[in-house]
This record gives sequence, C-alpha cells and structure tokens, in this order.
Amino acid sequence: MDFPYGARELKRRCKGPDVEELQIRLAGFRGTVPDGDFGPGTERQVMTFQKDFMEIAPTGVADRATLRAIDAFARRFPIDFKALKCRCGECKGFGKRRFKASYAAGKPKVEAFHLYEYPGVHRMLLWAVRAAFFYLPRHKFVISSGYRCSVDNKQHGRASTNHHGKAIDLDIPLRPGESKREDMLKCDAIRGRLVETAHAQIGWDAANRKALEPSHIAPTWVHYDVRCYEPEYLQDRMFCTTLKQLDDRRPIRF
Repeated sequence: MDFPYGARELKRRCKGPDVEELQIRLAGFRGTVPDGDFGPGTERQVMTFQKDFMEIAPTGVADRATLRAIDAFARRFPIDFKALKCRCGECKGFGKRRFKASYAAGKPKVEAFHLYEYPGVHRMLLWAVRAAFFYLPRHKFVISSGYRCSVDNKQHGRASTNHHGKAIDLDIPLRPGESKREDMLKCDAIRGRLVETAHAQIGWDAANRKALEPSHIAPTWVHYDVRCYEPEYLQDRMFCTTLKQLDDRRPIRF
C-alpha cells in the first residue's frame, strides 16, 4: 500500500512515494537517491537534519515533529522563482519540453548532452540549495542563472544543456573592499562545505550524486547540478515551476 507524504512515521524499511518525497526534501542534508526505499542513506539524511536544523538528539526516524520541522525549513528558506525563469523572451520561463531523447550531434547519449528542455527545475536540486542557504548563513546568495532553454543558449552562443532544468548558478556579491581573488577563495570554501554537508561532488565522475563545477570552470560563482542522476531520477514529475509545486505542502496526519 502506498501512503501519501505526511500520513505515517517514516523509518528504516519503509518504502513508497512518501519516502521518495522525504528523500527529495532532505537532499541537502547529506543526500541519497530518491528511490523511495528508506535505508541507511535516508536514515543518515534524517539524523543530519535532526542534529543540524532541529538541534535535537538524532533518532533517524521521521516522526511528526521532524516532518513539521521540514515544513518550517521550507518556510525559512524560500526560493525566488522569478530569478529561476529563462530570459529568452520566447518560452514561458521553463522551456517548451522540446528535444526529449535527443542528444547533441556527435556526442555520447548521456545526460550531459541530452537536449531535452525539462518541465521546470529539479525539486531535489532546489531543496539542496535551501540547505546551502542554511549551512552558509553569512553569505548572501543570489541566483545568477536558473533555467536556460535552447533559444537562450542560441542567443548567447552556448551548447551546455545543464541549465535545461538540471542546474542553477549561485553568486555571492562582493563585499566592499573584497577582491576577485577573495571571491574565488570564498567560492572554493563554499564548494568544500557542500561536499561535506550535501554529499555533493566537484566535477561529474560519480553517478547519482549532486555535482559542483570545479573552480577552473566556475571561479567566482557556484554551479550546482543534478546531471549525474540516472533517468529514473530525472522524470518529469520531479521538476517544478512554482514555489507551491516545490514545497508541495501536505497535512501531517499521524
């Protein structure tokens, strides 16, 4: 039997769409694949959230108080969807679902070259970004690049498809007196922190892990993406275009 999120306490050996939803919402607290199977990776997510955000002795069980705390976490760190919208002037902000199962000419048929314009930005990525805001409160993050459809890419002479819903770029405005060198060091430190807190990787070597562009590609900004995830974790239903869809608020009933 499948349970809706918020209908039961979640713990080891639970399975179902409600576990998948929990895994998505805790993507920035270590993180695992959203496979709907509550194993040791999901337990670690819950324990990390309980220890770091709730500041309680972790149990690894997503009880009523924990699910309510996840709702509070979402309210505390909203996402600006206006900043996420594509600026091409032709799509409505999140592409047109073009080019599914089509790949860049002469390139391998892997996600890095998948031309599909996903229907929004991946929810797991955005929940992970919220955790970055939580763990790095001294920085004022600005979303500098969100969705970039194929038209926008053409307008700017780009070939990358990462921003077809799988990536965002975060900028940290310089404080008065800060140099570009200091900006670069700050971005490196942020990437290091996200590797630690979100189980992210720098580069794209490992499958099914969140990824950060290395400093030689993104020296003065932080690029965060989910392009290394397998197709089953990049289904259309995992993408969103509004804060309401991202939060997907549901009553806690148990």
